[in-house]
Amino acid sequence: MGARRPNQRSSIYLGKDGCWHGWVTIGVKADGSPDRRHRMGKTEAGVTRKVRELEGQRETGYVSKPGRIPTVAEWMGEYLDVLCDRLVLSEKMAPRTLADYRSKTRTWINPLLGKHRLDRLTPEHLDTAYATMLRRGLSPSTVLKVHRILSRALRVAVRRGRITRNVAALIDAPSPASHQIEPLTREEARRILHVATTKRNGARWSVALALGIRQGEALGLRWSYVNLDTGVIRAWFQIQRVEWRHGCVDPRTCGEQWHRQPCKPLCKRHRHLPVCKPGCTQKGHVCHKRPCLPDCTGHAYKCPDRIGGGVVFRQRKGKGRLTLQCPPALLELLREHRKRQAAERLRAGNSWTDHDLVFATRQGGPITRTEDWRSWKAILREAQVRDARVHDARHTAATLLIEQGVHIRVVQEVLGHTRVTTTERYTHVATLQMKDASERMDQALWGQG
Repeated sequence: MGARRPNQRSSIYLGKDGCWHGWVTIGVKADGSPDRRHRMGKTEAGVTRKVRELEGQRETGYVSKPGRIPTVAEWMGEYLDVLCDRLVLSEKMAPRTLADYRSKTRTWINPLLGKHRLDRLTPEHLDTAYATMLRRGLSPSTVLKVHRILSRALRVAVRRGRITRNVAALIDAPSPASHQIEPLTREEARRILHVATTKRNGARWSVALALGIRQGEALGLRWSYVNLDTGVIRAWFQIQRVEWRHGCVDPRTCGEQWHRQPCKPLCKRHRHLPVCKPGCTQKGHVCHKRPCLPDCTGHAYKCPDRIGGGVVFRQRKGKGRLTLQCPPALLELLREHRKRQAAERLRAGNSWTDHDLVFATRQGGPITRTEDWRSWKAILREAQVRDARVHDARHTAATLLIEQGVHIRVVQEVLGHTRVTTTERYTHVATLQMKDASERMDQALWGQG
């Protein structure tokens, strides 16, 4: 009687079908039965190579789970709908972050990489996809965001045993485009504040330029966190809108009437009028840049059974307990703003929705980011100030503090940054400081005495 074969010994044999077969014992399944993997090929050498590769993965612990390996599109759906959705519910991920993940996955990852099986995805596939994005006009920063989303999803797949390696970690990440930030000058900031005093919710821009808080933090500021006696402001939360989801059985059919169909090469539905100016972008005159995909399940905000959407207050980014001291002039503006809002509340009567917001609509509801952006742009035009982003007000606040001689560690506390290196990216050496440094060097090298 022959000796017993050792445990987990692999077997290779020639089958009756004329092919070579190999079996490798990986471990134990969840139900307690042996987890044996099968490999087959036309030659013994080919199957031996596959068996040794699987044995090597077993020894290193990098073996995928049993069962069918999902495609990239299937895994991204599970990653976003299960894992990321749980992170949003536990407040470890912002709702807008998940919305951005879904948008970039739907628009770029799935169309370019979705059909690849997860374990057969190669670095070359990613290189080709990123090159396609750049050729289609995407900025390097957007391509970098797509790369990071995919890399995080693959990293989770490795941890969960779906695949053995993260191919996104094997390539060089796309380099973001360098963006030259130009904060507003002190004179420009004062012109903006002068115009803002004539506008409804004008104190909103005084808060932005004086305290440097983010857009979501300013729009989510509540009176219960503002002490109008001491001037202490607790900017602890941001206001964000959660995406609506379909509550119906067939999301594709539900949103069919709002789907943006792709145009033919010689589109006759969209055309300019004789009176159109060059570069006209009026709706109905130009084709959709991003039409809906064949499997589009969007437009959930129009679903009659929509669920999950709305406005939420969540803890701010960075240091969660950011407490600021309001300048005396700004404190007076906020007191006046409170009085005007109280008068609006009386006029609104029962139509007023109380969210305790410092900056609200005429019915007390939250101001959308788009409305806030339009107000900012209108003030810039009226003040005859160059075009700037809403976030540039935060850069401006940091730069003005540096100009006044405030130490960068104090600026770090005002902006609520965890690391001072982050604050350094928000501050910019102003022309006045450069001139002062030049005069000091002139005195040091060529001055008298």
